[in-house]
Amino acid sequence: MKSTLRTGLEASRRIVLDDSRVISFMGDDCRVYATPSIIYDVEWCCHDMLMEHLDDGEDSVGTRVDVEHVGAALLGTEVEVKVVIEQLEGRRVRWRATVRDGDGEVLRGMHERFIVDTEKVRQRLLHKTIGQRL
Repeated sequence: MKSTLRTGLEASRRIVLDDSRVISFMGDDCRVYATPSIIYDVEWCCHDMLMEHLDDGEDSVGTRVDVEHVGAALLGTEVEVKVVIEQLEGRRVRWRATVRDGDGEVLRGMHERFIVDTEKVRQRLLHKTIGQRL
C-alpha cells in the first residue's frame, strides 16, 4: 500500500437510481432504493477510492458492513454516496459512509475492507477448490 493512504481521505459518487437498484414489491409508484443495492454502492465507492492508494498486486475484500437505512429514495432520484476513511489499522481500513438524496439522509454507517495480496488469496482459494474436489 502507498503512503498516500491516510485517515480523513474522502470519496463520493453520484448515482441516478435505475430499475436495477430499487425494490418493486410495493408497486410502481413506490419503487425505492433497496438496502442491498445501497450497500453494494457504498462498497464499490470505498473499493474504487482505495485502489488509487494500493500497489500493483494488491486489492481489497469487504469484511464488515454496519449500516442503518434511515430514509427512502425513489426510482429516478439522484443520490450521493460519500465515504471518509476514519481508521487505518495495518491492512484494515474503516470508512464512515453516508448516502443522501435531495430530501436528506438515506443511509449512514460504516464499511470495513482488508487489503490483500491478490496472488496469495488466489493460491489459497485454488488450494481450497482442489481440496473440495478430493
